[in-house]
Amino acid sequence: MPHSTLFRGRRAAAIENNDLRLTVLEGGGHIAEVFHKASGVSPLWIPPWPSMEPRQYVASNDTTYGASVESQLLAGIMGHNLCLDIFGGPSDEEYAAGLQPHGEASIAAYDLDTRPSEIRMSTTLAESALKVERGLHLSGDSIRVSESVENLSATDRPVAWTEHVTLGPPFLENGQTEFRASATTSKVLETTFGPADYLKPAAIFEWPHAPRIDGGTEDLRRFTSRDTSGAYTTHLMNPKEVDSYFVAFSPGLRLTFGYVWKQQDFPWMGIWEENRSRSHQPWNGRTVTRGMEFGVSPFPESRRAMIERGRLFDVPAFRWIPARTRVAVEYWIVCRPADRIPERLTRPS
Repeated sequence: MPHSTLFRGRRAAAIENNDLRLTVLEGGGHIAEVFHKASGVSPLWIPPWPSMEPRQYVASNDTTYGASVESQLLAGIMGHNLCLDIFGGPSDEEYAAGLQPHGEASIAAYDLDTRPSEIRMSTTLAESALKVERGLHLSGDSIRVSESVENLSATDRPVAWTEHVTLGPPFLENGQTEFRASATTSKVLETTFGPADYLKPAAIFEWPHAPRIDGGTEDLRRFTSRDTSGAYTTHLMNPKEVDSYFVAFSPGLRLTFGYVWKQQDFPWMGIWEENRSRSHQPWNGRTVTRGMEFGVSPFPESRRAMIERGRLFDVPAFRWIPARTRVAVEYWIVCRPADRIPERLTRPS
């Protein structure tokens, strides 16, 4: 059943079946919810602050969204947003010219075409000269996503391209929510991440045991039980397997949620943890999230830093899209009940 709708006051499109309701926002193209009907929950993060259309945001003395470089993005962010053609912050010069953190794709207006069991969406990023198209196909308890990026320019483009999937309460619960992933060699962010860091900066480790500052290790297969914390780690997805995945499980809801993608398309997954550590607006010390962000780049960083890094663990840290060329990928979203977390997740048949 397709329909146009409002979601949290935002223009959106939605489709549904007996198992799930899928909602996509016009502003930013965010996958705002994958609502599991039997449990009454969407695992995706809804920020605890008012949401607005990105095009309506105007920087001013109003500090509702913090009046910072990321404010326009935060004003409209929900659930799963697309980071393109940067993953991280712009340079000072790029920001002065109008580029936002994570690029244009997360704040652009999308054309939404809703059909039975399918949402098609597209936009053209004027500054980046990239055309983005996405088709979301709902079937039972899964969604197949077909996504493409076309370089409209006559120049080969080095791009970051990250699916910024963020989970939130009530699905995400301190000390309870479990995770599994096809991750291998991993690394903690090399610089200070925030006011409540607890992992050792730049530490290299094997999934899932991340070195802590206090000398111990943290098992990343369970969401933190700390009162406050913040962290970012990157993980090389198993290059010996065709498909990569992560899956999360809520013991209280008896619900699993996860993504499957081709390792060759997105070799990296970043885990972002924000657990009541950011006290400034709009976070205000009350936000609990975990991002499971798979893409072509290991860390959120500027375009210059991404290109200068080049590779990590001998794997590229960005992707080239040749001139006048379209690159297509596929991935799958699964949301279904379970009594325990599966040790791996496979693409739906």
